[in-house]
Amino acid sequence: MKRLALPLLIVAGLTTSALAADMAKKAPPAPPPPPPSPWDVAITAALMTDYNFRGVTQSNHRASGQAGFELRYTVNPMWQYYAGISGESIDFPNRAAAEIDFYGGVRPTFDKLALDFGVWYYYYPGGQCFNSNINTPCAPNGTNTPITLPNGNVVKADVSFVEIYGKATYTINDQWAVGIQEWYSPSVLNSGADGWFTTGNITYTVPTSMLPSGIGMTVSGDAGYWALGTSDNFYCTATGGPVGGFTSSCGAPFPNGIPYKSYWTWDAGVSFIYKAFTLDLRYYDTNLSKADCNAFTSDHTDAGVSFSAINQPGLPGSSWCGSSFIGKLTFATNLSSIK
Repeated sequence: MKRLALPLLIVAGLTTSALAADMAKKAPPAPPPPPPSPWDVAITAALMTDYNFRGVTQSNHRASGQAGFELRYTVNPMWQYYAGISGESIDFPNRAAAEIDFYGGVRPTFDKLALDFGVWYYYYPGGQCFNSNINTPCAPNGTNTPITLPNGNVVKADVSFVEIYGKATYTINDQWAVGIQEWYSPSVLNSGADGWFTTGNITYTVPTSMLPSGIGMTVSGDAGYWALGTSDNFYCTATGGPVGGFTSSCGAPFPNGIPYKSYWTWDAGVSFIYKAFTLDLRYYDTNLSKADCNAFTSDHTDAGVSFSAINQPGLPGSSWCGSSFIGKLTFATNLSSIK
């Protein structure tokens, strides 16, 4: 029996080795997964109790909706190109149908420093012209009958405009981040007045250990200054004032255009994040008076008379630049995240 057992063990060992070799040939290691596509699409939608832009309501203190898409191409973790479109519901003096934003740029990232450079075009289709000064009428040939808004304000049919911008965000640690932005337009709201908007922000991210599972929370604040230039003479001060009849010409104190009041704006609030949803609760305010706000916005709703150096006698003030508390619910995801 001993002589027979040894050959059997040798045969068994050889057979096992052969089977193992065959299995190795039949089951090669799985190939590595393909690299992720550099292309992606970001999708956003929002509902808000008021659409506020730099401290000024764009929806007459009413609810507004937003939807947008952003195409992204990520070259590497340090370099991304993007282009997007977004739409918001508004309530403008010229009765524009909506705000449609077209934008694009590049986002370089260097460790904790994230940069963003691009151009943004604000398009307001469907607007109508209201003007009481026959020297700068709505119709180019001057044959139209000038009309004003019910409260005497005037506004161009086309208030679309473009801005270029640069942003920088520095992430200090897991909790703190700070940022600064600079925006420039050669003609804010197509008024002829240039504008430099500078803003800084700070964000604190609450540690997840302090929150219920799956919930994120941030506390943030912004402070900005919009340095505004002088409008063209469409928005001149008109002799005799526009209330109570049409006027014949531009006159003192600003016959060539209004030097808009530059102003500060600030906000502070808290955001709660759950998966793709963010609920933001925020307070906004500015240092613009009601009169200076009216001259800048051409607010078509207010009737109470308010005076300033740039608000024509007899024109109303505006509450569009005053303090407000706004709630906003946002949904944001990427196409690559949708299974």
